[in-house]
Amino acid sequence: KIHLVAANARTAIIFCLSPGEAHDAPVGRQLLLELGPLPVEVPLLMDRAYEGDETRQLVLEMNMIPVVPPKSNRREPWDYDRELYKKRNQVERLFRRLKGFRRIFSRFEKLDVVFLAFIYFAFIIEALR
Repeated sequence: KIHLVAANARTAIIFCLSPGEAHDAPVGRQLLLELGPLPVEVPLLMDRAYEGDETRQLVLEMNMIPVVPPKSNRREPWDYDRELYKKRNQVERLFRRLKGFRRIFSRFEKLDVVFLAFIYFAFIIEALR
């Protein structure tokens, strides 16, 4: 799986690979720790896979505002900016652009380092468009 933190529909800030069976939240927290705390408070639009208490607490500690809907079975759901959350589709569009590259969506490469090289290549191409 590819995990990423994106600035918008064309720009990835940081990304990594994980095994297909790995849960998203621990990998996402590791990416955020590598990114480090921000000097100003900014919203962080997150998928529901990252709505756990541990991830939300880390986001708050890193000077970011978590924008993620609570799961329906939460005992104490929280409020979130619904209009801002709608912009999360920009990250999904970035993933869709990546899958436009045949070598990425079909994962021909057996070695992670070669696969990562093609992902970097795809991000460069997207940035230049």
